[in-house]
Amino acid sequence: MADQFLSFADQPSAPATRCVAVTPHDSNALTDIPKALYVGTGGSITMRGTGDGGDRIWAGIASGSVIPFRASHIRATGTTASNILALY
Repeated sequence: MADQFLSFADQPSAPATRCVAVTPHDSNALTDIPKALYVGTGGSITMRGTGDGGDRIWAGIASGSVIPFRASHIRATGTTASNILALY
């Protein structure tokens, strides 16, 4: 199958080409910084952005949401959402 977009540069605003399941953890950072997060089962997510000095609680996230946020950490404490995917 030919990829007609293979010669285009990847950017944070470009569509994701892969995803990785996220296991929230209170101290470990994400291995790579994602373009966005997909939330399969809604709830709250406690996370820190790449340019942020502290954690923020994102409440009321609906199931099936894509959050265009470049998170460095997804914390277990305070996170009730599940089936989270990091989009790259």
